[in-house]
Amino acid sequence: MPDDTSTDLPTPSPWVEVDAEAYWEGTLAGQLVLPRCDDCELVIWYPKGFCQSCGSVEVSWFEASGRGVVYACTVTRRAMGPWVDAAPYVLAYVELEEGPRVLTNVVGCEPETVDIGMSVRAVFHPASDRGALLRFEPDGA
Repeated sequence: MPDDTSTDLPTPSPWVEVDAEAYWEGTLAGQLVLPRCDDCELVIWYPKGFCQSCGSVEVSWFEASGRGVVYACTVTRRAMGPWVDAAPYVLAYVELEEGPRVLTNVVGCEPETVDIGMSVRAVFHPASDRGALLRFEPDGA
């Protein structure tokens, strides 16, 4: 997966919990690493060490494709705090090929060009030495 370090969006330092260390290590390597329940096979989002569907603590981590489609989106034109100077930007739910829906930003294009159903791929914006932020850009960009 590509590693795109250019962004006008804030990149706050992530809070890295022990259960999600594999995910954050993956982001530093430009990989989307997710947990999957060994019992019911649910791909878990937000990454953690247990399944929110069946309650199992038996999970395995795998490298996901990093591809998905925009499930829902909006263009944010007014913002507060560190986001003020970033507007306009896209806030979107991206449905990953593996199933989960991720709340994220779509970058690398004009905000008005982002549509529901648009194919996107993961990019990672460095935030700290502990992890990079997962965002998406149009597939083929």
